[in-house]
Amino acid sequence: MPPIHSKLSENDPIEAFNSTAMTSDDKRLPIHRWAADDRPREKMLAKGSNSLSDAELLAILIASGNRDESAVELARRILQHCDNNLNRLGQISIRELCRKFKGIGQAKAISISAALELGRRRNIGQLPERPRMQSSTEIYSFLQYRIGDLPHEEFWVLLLDRSLRLIEARKLTQGGSAETSVDIAQTLRTALEVSAAAIAVAHNHPSGRLSPSEHDRRITRRLQEGCLAIGIQLVDHLIVSSQGYFSFADEEGL
Repeated sequence: MPPIHSKLSENDPIEAFNSTAMTSDDKRLPIHRWAADDRPREKMLAKGSNSLSDAELLAILIASGNRDESAVELARRILQHCDNNLNRLGQISIRELCRKFKGIGQAKAISISAALELGRRRNIGQLPERPRMQSSTEIYSFLQYRIGDLPHEEFWVLLLDRSLRLIEARKLTQGGSAETSVDIAQTLRTALEVSAAAIAVAHNHPSGRLSPSEHDRRITRRLQEGCLAIGIQLVDHLIVSSQGYFSFADEEGL
């Protein structure tokens, strides 16, 4: 008698079995040949996307696993590699995904990266057009999805009016994984160009470390001095990571 999984099809009544009836060999089949109750796509249609785990949502993107793992098992292993942190997953390059995980080729890696980028843009799009930047929390909310999970450092300036509403956000410099240079004069010129009454600045730490370095403190002091000289308020300097943020205004005073 041939193995059960050789008879499976879209209309086979065996697909009414629940997940506890599936063997490990069955689960290595493509998702479309799983029992209906086990398929993430069908589960989403029946119960909504909120009912799916992160691994199941990721499995929908990659569609199939490898000879040893189902798509869900592979997705679960990818997430475990990232400590089940989607921000960390967003930091992994397409090349690294292909290299580290059997069954993830370039097309699947691109699908994962594209989905995470769409999620990041969705979060950015939910913010008001000209948000007010009165606190470190508001500044962090604006910048987290822009620089929080980048694999390299960037330095940004938020140009604000007298009511501390955003006029414009600009990336001024980009560096490597450890540090990016900051041009104080360029930062101040940028503020004067748009007649900003105040600025907030921020940079990210790809390592996730939130404690400021002596270089960070030196930059903050020089920015304070420069803003005071031209009559512009320095609202805050934030260090941003996927783990949270450090605020010079909150922790050390400006």
